[in-house]
Amino acid sequence: QVQLVESGGGLVQAGGSTRLSCAASDRTFNSNYMGWFRQAPGKERDFLVAISRSGSSTYYADSVKGRFTISRDNGKNTVYLQMNSLKPEDTAVYYCAARTYFGGSVYNSETYNYWGQGTQVTVSS
Repeated sequence: QVQLVESGGGLVQAGGSTRLSCAASDRTFNSNYMGWFRQAPGKERDFLVAISRSGSSTYYADSVKGRFTISRDNGKNTVYLQMNSLKPEDTAVYYCAARTYFGGSVYNSETYNYWGQGTQVTVSS
């Protein structure tokens, strides 16, 4: 079955807000880290945010620090990405990811072994 399923994407005005959700299976949700990445056409997949199993450790890319917030609800097996003060350059496909092994940087997409299918976020100016 599908391990990670994103939802909440769509069209948002610049300066607006939206929240993405990622529903996970027990196995993928109980990973050491879960994170969000994004990819625009013709661009590399970029790290955005990550959160540890307990939620005690979080990591943010400089481009979204102060605007985006990652959180998790362990009772619902769901991780969230709250996005505020959106800019046109935030337009991309957003992916939820999980890593079940240790080692390597949480900023590196290659260290994540489970991925959602992605959800499109378009920010208009």
